[in-house]
Amino acid sequence: MRPSVQPAPAEPLSVRIETGSLRGIRVRGVRQWRGIPYVAAPVGELRFRAPQPAVPWPGERDARGFGLVATQSHRGQFIGAKPTIPQGEDCLNLNVITPDEPVDQRMLRPVMVFIHGGAYSVGSSREVPRQGEGLVRRGGIVYVSFNYRLGALGYLDFSRYSTAERPFESNLGLRDQVAALAWVRRNIAVFGGDPDAVTVFGESAGANAVTTLMTVPAAAGLFQRAIAQSAPPNAVYAPAVTAEWAADFVRLLARRTGQADPTNSTDTAADAAALLLQADPAHLAEATSDLTRRAPDRYPGTIPLSPVIDGDFLPERPLDAFRDGRAHRIPLIIGTNSREGSLFSGRIDILATTPGRIRAVFANTKKKARTRLRAQYPGIPALRPALDFGGDFSFWYPSVRVGERHSRYAPVRFYRFDAAPRLVRLMGLDATHGLELFPLFDRLDGWFGRGMTALGGRRDFQRIGARMQGWWLSFAATGVPDAAWPLYDEAERLTLVIDAVDRVESDPRGDRRRAWDAFVPHI
Repeated sequence: MRPSVQPAPAEPLSVRIETGSLRGIRVRGVRQWRGIPYVAAPVGELRFRAPQPAVPWPGERDARGFGLVATQSHRGQFIGAKPTIPQGEDCLNLNVITPDEPVDQRMLRPVMVFIHGGAYSVGSSREVPRQGEGLVRRGGIVYVSFNYRLGALGYLDFSRYSTAERPFESNLGLRDQVAALAWVRRNIAVFGGDPDAVTVFGESAGANAVTTLMTVPAAAGLFQRAIAQSAPPNAVYAPAVTAEWAADFVRLLARRTGQADPTNSTDTAADAAALLLQADPAHLAEATSDLTRRAPDRYPGTIPLSPVIDGDFLPERPLDAFRDGRAHRIPLIIGTNSREGSLFSGRIDILATTPGRIRAVFANTKKKARTRLRAQYPGIPALRPALDFGGDFSFWYPSVRVGERHSRYAPVRFYRFDAAPRLVRLMGLDATHGLELFPLFDRLDGWFGRGMTALGGRRDFQRIGARMQGWWLSFAATGVPDAAWPLYDEAERLTLVIDAVDRVESDPRGDRRRAWDAFVPHI
């Protein structure tokens, strides 16, 4: 009888960070530490307050499981974290993934920090549990993802209800993101990451976070490179506008909870503050959904869950900072998908795509400019051209503005993602919003990835994903995605068009861009 061979004990994945010891987990050929608090729980007296330092813990903290995700509604316009995923206000935690190799402090690895999207109302760092693992295995980078406050708790500006006894800070979700990046700066070397080689990247609202963070003074030096995928960079508003949304929200919350409307009170600030501080997080999330359902028609072309130009933490409109060279002068990859707006119909109809909303947007400019722009969307307000108009207004044209302005001061690469599987084209979506995430993050084996490639296109998407991963990883390591990807500038506007066969075009859709230039010169 042969003696049994006992497996060698697994190496304890223990690390010590500034607040205590952590034990991680080895899965699928990588090491992970999950649910790490990067600031104090924003609960009780810290609700609607700027993030505070994390509280140290005794002993070793189990970091093998994910933490809570931000409270969010499942009955709103967007489908976020599954109802089975635990939610709560104590959501300010992050995850770290590293190669399954010992840390060598003499050769620290590039760090990639991903900011999830979801219109600042839904989403989390754990909806796709394996996201980031492919980048780590292929590129040997350190990958970080994190949760931040969403909805009313993170992206409505209630500072108008501040009192000396109970202040309400602005830009809470944005402050959370800066706090997460500061945590990376202080702690990532323990995991083998280089704090001086940090790339921040995100998609949709996460890309709005990227372009906004590039103009936040407190974020200076916290990251050295940036990638903005399908950003709505101009979805940042003045306090006069955000104050209206705050008042609307308070009225909706009072109605939902059966209480008197504080905006009709003789002491509005105190009564609104009491309502906001006492409300159950679930009621706050549901009232957020009430607001975002109404907003597209009441405030056409705007997104009420957004950063606010508070003159302090975010001192000016990001597009102005990019124009005048006050954005952080770091290398940037920015781009959009060919038909961003085609996804935003039905339940998620939030863009300027209906006749009434389009008229409201057109009312802000001169007749000659309106006529010129209408010619770029033949048949508008029919559905297809209307969706393209709305997508270009929110995503493509402001991204072009960021690219051209930042290129005056720092290296910029611009892309357009044109690829779409046959079934997605037959559905009329084409290369729509968020589609590039599937090849980039190896998500083609999930039920949706398999379904959308059922009629072909899977192999092309796999190849595109391999190329995109290579570019993103090279950019994180060196600041240059590929020698063949030219720099973007205002003279030639050389753009990488990502498709089954990639190509470089000079000023793609130039006539449309020039029409937008005349239509919204203030952007």
